[in-house]
Formats: sequence, C-alpha cells, structure tokens
Amino acid sequence: MELSSFGQAYCGESGISNLMEDLGKALAQADSNTLMLGGGNPAHIPEVEDLLRDSLKEIVDTPALCSRMLGDYDPPEGHPAFREALASELKARFGWPIGAENIFLSPGSQASFFLLFSALAGDGKKIHLPLVPEYIGYRDIGVGPSIFRSHRPDIELHGDKRFKYRINPDAYDIQDDIAAVCISRPTNPTGNVLTDDEVGHLSQLTRDANIPLILDNAYGLPFPRIVFNDAKPFWEEHVILCMSLSKFGLPATRTGIVIAKPEIIKALGRANTIQCLATPSMGPEIALRLLQKQQLFHLSNEVIRPYYHRKVEHASQLLESNVQDLPCRIHVPEGALFLWLWCPDCPITSRELYERLKAKGVLVIPGEDFFPGLDDPEWTHQRECLRISYAMADDVVEKGLAIVGEEVRRAYQEK
Repeated sequence: MELSSFGQAYCGESGISNLMEDLGKALAQADSNTLMLGGGNPAHIPEVEDLLRDSLKEIVDTPALCSRMLGDYDPPEGHPAFREALASELKARFGWPIGAENIFLSPGSQASFFLLFSALAGDGKKIHLPLVPEYIGYRDIGVGPSIFRSHRPDIELHGDKRFKYRINPDAYDIQDDIAAVCISRPTNPTGNVLTDDEVGHLSQLTRDANIPLILDNAYGLPFPRIVFNDAKPFWEEHVILCMSLSKFGLPATRTGIVIAKPEIIKALGRANTIQCLATPSMGPEIALRLLQKQQLFHLSNEVIRPYYHRKVEHASQLLESNVQDLPCRIHVPEGALFLWLWCPDCPITSRELYERLKAKGVLVIPGEDFFPGLDDPEWTHQRECLRISYAMADDVVEKGLAIVGEEVRRAYQEK
C-alpha cells in the first residue's frame, strides 16, 4: 500500500501508538501477569466508581434520558446541558466570565489537541513548548513536518535522590513564528506543576504577543485535582484551558473539555463535525448528574487528590529505596499519576531498559518520546529517563518497582 505524507505520518509507528498497542495486548490477555506501570489509566477508586454507577443507573432508569444519551446526536460543541452547568459552576467558584458558548466537548483530549494544533500551527508557524519533557501524545500531532519548538530545561538537584525541572529563561522568548504556547499542568510525564507566578508570566507574554496560551489540565485544576501543592486554577480570555473526564475516572467515555473564547469554540465545533460528526454523550450525561449534586468538585478535592497523594508518597519512597545505592534521581512528584526516574550515565538507553523490563513482565514508558521539538541529539538526558505509573493497585506497584530497581542495577553493573 502506497501512503501519502499524511498516511506515512499517522499510519506508521509512533510513541503514543506503541504505548497503546503494548497496553492493549497486555490487557487483552485474561491470564496476563504483566505489571501495568506504563499507561495513563486512572485508578479504580471505589468511592468514585460508586457514584458513577449511581449516575449511570439514574440515567438508565429514566427512559427519556437514556434514549437521548444513546440515540441522539449532540450539537457540534457538545452536550448543551453539561456545558451550561459546568460554565455556571466555574463562574460561581472562580469568577470566570464564561458561559456555555465558551466550552467545547471533544471525543477525548487527544482529539482536542489534534484540532487545536492543526488549526493554529503549520505553514511555518510553531507550537512553543517552554518546558520539556512533555506529553508523549503531542509529539506526532500536526500535519506535515514537526510543528513544535522547545528548550532544554534547567535541572535543580534536591537532596540526594530528587530533582526538578525549571523553565530555562531562554524559553520565555516568544518569537514571531510562534502560533501558541502550550504546557501541561501538572506535566505529563514528570508530575511537575508550574507555580502560579510561572503561569502568570507565560500568560502575560502570550497576551502581549497576541497568541493563545494552551494549558493542558488533564490531571489538574480545577478537576480532577491530582495536584499536591497549593497551585490555583487559571483562565483568562486568551487562554485555551483543556481538561478531561478521563482522569476523574471516565477514560472510556472519551470526553475532552476546552474552555476558550467563543470564536475558538465555534471553530473547534465545526472541525469536530467534519472529523467525528459528534462527540459521545455518555461522559457529559454522567458528569452532569455529578455537577447537579455538587459531587464533581467534592470528589476531586476530598477523594481523588488524597487517594493519589497517599499512593505517590508510598511509591516514591519505595522507588527511592530500590535505587538507593545507584546514581538515580526521581523528579519531585507534585501531581499527575507518574514517577519520572532519571538514571544519569546509564550504560544503556531507556528504550533498551524498557525492552528488558517488558521481557520481565513490567510495562513502563521509555523517556525518548517525551521531548517533542527538542533538536539536541547530544543531550543524553533524553535517553536516561523512565515514566512509571503508580496508579495501579499497591501490590502491583510494589512488585513492579522492585523489578525496575533490579533491572536498573543490572544495567549499571554493565559499565
């Protein structure tokens, strides 16, 4: 089969497709003993799932609601009642001057970013990523050559076993060919959370340059609030705020949320109609019940955040002890579902380490694909990191981290 340039870009191998293929194969095997520390699947939190089932049961037991959810298309921008309810809640809680016309629902965050990046960049225009490593799913989005520009971060060392990325001052230089600035908060894969001052500075720079600031809050604020410090939600008129119902506990419903100016929302709705016809209704219909009962934010603040905070404290301490005698460091975990392990001067690359761990029955993600737009092949740091999910059951995480420690130690012994 002869493929077009588009087909070559989207039908071949990519970091995100390889990730999902590995996860899918492992999950499809009913008797699989694979320890799944690789994907971004959220934990199955009983308190959350109980309320999700209650909402779904309420819908199913109401024939008119169930018929509408399963049998009717939503308009281009997505479920009207959910958008109206979410806008009202955000306006009441944070004073954001928004209405339903400021909210677009997509069939998942990945679809949101494909539409946004493709609409804004290309033809010589770039998406600027001020801090990498960044989300693996960004890397292959965009039609044509790479649409990203990024900078090597500054690295702060914290104690003997921790470190933290900071935005390099050069990354604040917004050049004329930049169409938008994008950053995830908390950052996937590292769990880094930009401070309120850093977000405010980026906001001012993009406002002055008359370009959007895209904030990817799939794990963050105001929900599902998998953030472990006092960072605050942020939105301004030139900001495109992207959220999701996935990490709240509804990944299979594929519901992305974009909050932006009405003209951006209208454009996204039109593009989504061409690409997907309509957005699924199940996620918004379930979440609408949670909003109406004041459960969406309550669960985020009082259940989801504490649940992951406990897990990350346990997992990070365990991983640290498993590599205690090695030169490895863990990124300070401030949010999201991952530990980011740096193995300085490791004799093998993180991709080789990934293959060895897969052979041992542990799925993690190699770090190479988390540096989109960084043209710096001499920087070996890109090949020295692993992303490890701590969202699975504690016994799975404990077994997996023990094997990670063993394999990393074996790699260093090959020097």
